[in-house]
Amino acid sequence: MASGSNIANVAPLAVQEVRFEGGILQRGFWLYVWEVMPAGQAPLYYVGRTGDSSSTNAQSPFNRMGQHLGFARNSNMLRRHLMQRGAVPESCAFRLIALGPIEQEARAPGRREHDQRRDLVAAMEKALAELLASSGLQVMNRVVSRKPLDEARFAQVRAAFARAFPQLVAARR
Repeated sequence: MASGSNIANVAPLAVQEVRFEGGILQRGFWLYVWEVMPAGQAPLYYVGRTGDSSSTNAQSPFNRMGQHLGFARNSNMLRRHLMQRGAVPESCAFRLIALGPIEQEARAPGRREHDQRRDLVAAMEKALAELLASSGLQVMNRVVSRKPLDEARFAQVRAAFARAFPQLVAARR
């Protein structure tokens, strides 16, 4: 043992494994649901989307994963919601279900095309959060959007997420 090392304060070594399909690396407008299993607590859920409001970027869910659980104050919403509920992220198990890209990242200069796509997905994000909550799942975040919902496209989103959450089939918003 090297002199001055503080080996007693280091956590035991543990092998961790993450598996994913390469499609989750695609940029664009996605919807996603985090299912979080805190130690000794009921599962918690977080609904999100990619497609920034502050820029014309629409990143991948893979990129968003690290931000959500990181320490940067402006992007770690999932970490903050968990900590508010007394759940330590480092002691939780996580599952991310992502659907997309629902829309491709905008290519036209300016904000118009980006904002139209963002608003379409934002309305679906709100509807999905409400649907999950009405099905009895404990959704941590409240999604706010006043944009009109494209009901036909949302029916496709609902059907896709129902594969991961069968209770959505009978749930009402």
